[in-house]
Amino acid sequence: MASALGPSTATQPPWCPKGQEQKKSFNLEDNVEHPLGPALYTISTLHCMTVSLAQGGEGLGTCWGEQLARRLLAEAGFKEVETHTVEGDVFNLYYVCRK
Repeated sequence: MASALGPSTATQPPWCPKGQEQKKSFNLEDNVEHPLGPALYTISTLHCMTVSLAQGGEGLGTCWGEQLARRLLAEAGFKEVETHTVEGDVFNLYYVCRK
C-alpha cells in the first residue's frame, strides 16, 4: 500500500484494514529486544518504505509503531483506542477504535 493515510472520515483506517498492526515501537531503540526487530526493519526500509515512496506515499514503511498509529487514529477522529495482544503472537498489536 503506497499511502497509509486515508480520509479523516474513514470508519476504519485504510492502513489498518483488519484492526491490527505489527507490534513494535516507532523508536528504534525500543525495538532492540524484539525477536523479529532486525528482520522487520530490513523489510520496512528496503521494501515497504521504498515502494510507498515510489508510488507517492508517505514512506512510513512497516515499522512505524503504536505511537504514530495512535496519533493518526486521533487525527482521523477516533476518540477511544484500545490495543490488545494475543499470547504467543510477538508480531501483531490489535486495535479496537471507536469514534
